[in-house]
Amino acid sequence: MQTDKNTGLVLEGGGMRGVFTSGVLDAFMKYDLYFPYVVAVSAGACNGMSYISRQPRRARISNIDYLARYDYIGLRYLFTQGCIFDQKLLYDKFPNSYIPFDFDTFFNSETEFEMVATNCRTGLAEYLSERHDRQRALDVVRASSSLPYVSKIVFVDGKPMLDGGIADSIPVEHAMQKGYSHNVVVLTRNKGYRNDGHDIKIPRFIYRDYPRLRVALSHRIEVYNRQLDMIDRLEDEGRITCIRPLKPMEVGRIERDTKKLEALYEEGFALGEAFCKKYLNVE
Repeated sequence: MQTDKNTGLVLEGGGMRGVFTSGVLDAFMKYDLYFPYVVAVSAGACNGMSYISRQPRRARISNIDYLARYDYIGLRYLFTQGCIFDQKLLYDKFPNSYIPFDFDTFFNSETEFEMVATNCRTGLAEYLSERHDRQRALDVVRASSSLPYVSKIVFVDGKPMLDGGIADSIPVEHAMQKGYSHNVVVLTRNKGYRNDGHDIKIPRFIYRDYPRLRVALSHRIEVYNRQLDMIDRLEDEGRITCIRPLKPMEVGRIERDTKKLEALYEEGFALGEAFCKKYLNVE
């Protein structure tokens, strides 16, 4: 595999499992590996922003070091802010003060960067980008990573949005439709994983104003497992290269154990570094 102008990068979400992706991306930045196109979902979008802004370890500090310091996950935030994460901290104090986000580098990047969010009215994925407006960029990444049931709906351009993983958890087909014939796909589940749960029909009193969103949520497991089947097929055909955890995941979507998160980050960094050494011929 060669990384060139026809190679895209696809970043899956997965909540706090995304620390694996932040490790991979930090390794890419260490070896100055950047792609012409990146499409990212949910936690992948959060990590992708720090990759596009070329700020190594920023996502790691946010996801591990500052989780230990500020304990920003908990039911108290669900009651006070309508989200299980402290969104005021994550999308205001972090990027604007505590670990400042380099908006200038982000906006001036030559990489096309799209973040996936689910339109609550249509139940379909939207692929959003922002190259000028700081607040809109933060709104888009917040929408992309707003988990259903435990987050408020986020409005972007007047449209109600939630987590991109509802409609398109692994947007490799979108990347291919954009013309990227080969894609590097960073996953947050081990090879062979399938969700063995069962979809249930979402009752009408949940998201009652958004029937198409309820339909999407009611088929989420089925759609995700089909995407994983597609990923295996594309990988076997040599059309994508996957970087994924080697063992079954011990980190939950809403994980607070920083030792587990640290180990997962280190695994991601090691596998990202191995990828760079293999394909970039560097030591």
